[in-house]
Amino acid sequence: MTFDIPQGLENRLETMVDAAKTAEAVGSGLLPVFATPSMIALMEETAHRSVASYIPNGSTTVGILINIQHIKPTALGKKVFCISKLDKTDGRRLFFSVEAYDEDGKIGFGTHERSIVDTERFMAKL
Repeated sequence: MTFDIPQGLENRLETMVDAAKTAEAVGSGLLPVFATPSMIALMEETAHRSVASYIPNGSTTVGILINIQHIKPTALGKKVFCISKLDKTDGRRLFFSVEAYDEDGKIGFGTHERSIVDTERFMAKL
């Protein structure tokens, strides 16, 4: 099956760093700063949403690989945004570059891979 998803497709999502998104809240550390898992979740959501309208009914995308560097801390109350770019497709596989920023500059970057799956067949594997 082929999917007509334009290479170079970009998306941008933003969030505020609240207590629920800190390292101490999600268990990835002890500090009240934007957690790496929260940044990764924003990156995945940004990539997922970028292609959602191109995916056929009854299908969705799932994250299958992520390679991220979190290079700078972000304090509570700061705005964070992510930009995803679809670099290429290979059948059902989608390859993204992702970057995250706060109000002071880049805080993380990397690559993310998603796969297009049939929702019913995927859930039947559980």
